Amino acid sequence: MAVRRISTGSPFEDKIGYSRAVVADGWVFVAGTTGYDYATMTMPDGVADQCENTLATIAKALDDAGSGLDHVVRVTYILPNADDWPDCWPVVRKAFAKAKPAATMFVAGLQNPEMKIEIEVTARVAGA
Repeated sequence: MAVRRISTGSPFEDKIGYSRAVVADGWVFVAGTTGYDYATMTMPDGVADQCENTLATIAKALDDAGSGLDHVVRVTYILPNADDWPDCWPVVRKAFAKAKPAATMFVAGLQNPEMKIEIEVTARVAGA
């Protein structure tokens, strides 16, 4: 089985030792992704803005893998504060309007205090 690894250039990928996404056997597995703008390594203050950045990073990784948000079959949302979750609903509803993946949200601490959301997805490669 051929495996392809995709990086966003995030310093966390190198420091921790993981890939943003791994493509294997027609599937794309995207690692937990937070709201950094990886070009500037800045993090917006608001959870909705972080959610938008997170989904943009995920969309780029999926595109690089030959997939896209419309091919997501599973999504996991992790937030340190459950009260922030409703602010993300319009953002995720728009991103997954077509795919409507199976989804789970849970509350847990994240790596850095400025992180307000982390998202992980599994998708099919387009045409697989």
